[in-house]
Amino acid sequence: MLTTVINYIHTISAIFIIVFILLQNRGTGLSEVFGGGSESYYTRRGFDKVLFVGTIILAGLFVGSALAKSILKG
Repeated sequence: MLTTVINYIHTISAIFIIVFILLQNRGTGLSEVFGGGSESYYTRRGFDKVLFVGTIILAGLFVGSALAKSILKG
């Protein structure tokens, strides 16, 4: 029962991490890697900040559920 709940948490957090990362609008691709970006400092505001903080929280939840899965399995 507990492993089923952890599996659902792990799967749902993985899906939401993918969605949150894809929704973040940062640059135009590889041009910023080679110095094409003109922004030297960027402050997150509004929905962008919610996505950023949400991604960090979901990543922590994902790692925690992965650790829980490995502990319960072994």
